[in-house]
Amino acid sequence: MFIAMVEGNAVSTIKHPSMQGWRLLVVQPIDLAGKPDGDPLLAIDSLGAGHGSKVLISNDGKGAREMVGDTNSPVRWAVIGIVDHQE
Repeated sequence: MFIAMVEGNAVSTIKHPSMQGWRLLVVQPIDLAGKPDGDPLLAIDSLGAGHGSKVLISNDGKGAREMVGDTNSPVRWAVIGIVDHQE
């Protein structure tokens, strides 16, 4: 699990069938100081995170594929929480 900042939405007219109906977010992993940590990622979102939201993301591909209901889905990253407060 990682903390990331939502940079924006991704829109795709052609995508894997398992990704139909899922919001795609561009998220930037960040360190505890809030600085970028690595490259931006594409994650599915069912929680309604918006631009500038701090989120918890998981790279558990098997869990993400279970979320979309397709074991052959290319999905790897998923938003699993929205951070309200961080100490």
